[in-house]
Amino acid sequence: MNCLVTGAAGFIGSHLCQRLLNEGFSVTGIDSFNDYYSRWMKDKNIHPFENHNRFRLISDNLNDIDLSALLHDIDYVFHIAAQAGVRSSWGKNFSVYTDNNISATQKLLEAAKDSRIQKLIYASSSSVYGLCPELPMTESSPLLPYSPYGVTKLAAENLCQLYFKNFNVPTVSLRFFTVYGPGQRPDMAFHKFFRAMKNNLPIPLFGDGKQTRDFTYIDDIVDANVQSLEKGKAGEIYNVGGGNQKEMKEIFPLLEKITGRKVLLQQEDRQRGDVFHTYADINKAKEDLDFSPKIPLEEGLEREWEWIHNLYSSI
Repeated sequence: MNCLVTGAAGFIGSHLCQRLLNEGFSVTGIDSFNDYYSRWMKDKNIHPFENHNRFRLISDNLNDIDLSALLHDIDYVFHIAAQAGVRSSWGKNFSVYTDNNISATQKLLEAAKDSRIQKLIYASSSSVYGLCPELPMTESSPLLPYSPYGVTKLAAENLCQLYFKNFNVPTVSLRFFTVYGPGQRPDMAFHKFFRAMKNNLPIPLFGDGKQTRDFTYIDDIVDANVQSLEKGKAGEIYNVGGGNQKEMKEIFPLLEKITGRKVLLQQEDRQRGDVFHTYADINKAKEDLDFSPKIPLEEGLEREWEWIHNLYSSI
């Protein structure tokens, strides 16, 4: 079976590519290698499998590729690629988000409707819930995005629904909740925290630290994607969370335990677009996908700390 993974050199995409190759799939990966963060990190992400005989890398933007020709021999599509980052999605940067998150998704879906693909799995985000007042959040909870990034992720999710309903494109949308682990992007919280602690620098704390997140380890996210191949129902949406809802201020003693170092906090104002709480109800994913998060938060953070320590010791 042949898989296409967009965003193949990124945090989630590279882990997914490795898993698919390990399970015997042939993988075509696409990545634009944009400048959102350093190229060398993405190069390290794909290094373990870039020369695999069942892996092919296309270094290009989805908006510039002949996707109809590319999908000719593809069985499954994992659409992971997106312009990431809540805080940078405001102002003049918004056009980058509409191009990479909305237009690229529509172009992919347009090509998919005339293809033979068996499943298109879209990486959505808990950001679509935004200021949702319901906790835990179910797939039918109100969708109130609180950032331009969240708006574009919801728009792309809606496009998946439209192409399923109008053209029978077999889409499945997975709403990821705060993914962490080895390979995490440098703009994400735990990466920033661990890097600061390694260098004995202060950690920025935005707001009062009472905001909560449902942290999900990368391997659990990959499990949900792979299980969606056969078990995901076309046209459905699933929450994928780790069951680790914690206040941010509760995380710091755990980081100190793992690293053996003291957390130095630097108080900052709450950032525009940062939601107050996320917490996933994953009963639907448990029932349909047989999904169950396996990695406890402390174990996942230990793995990420080891990766961070090695990553910045080698440069």
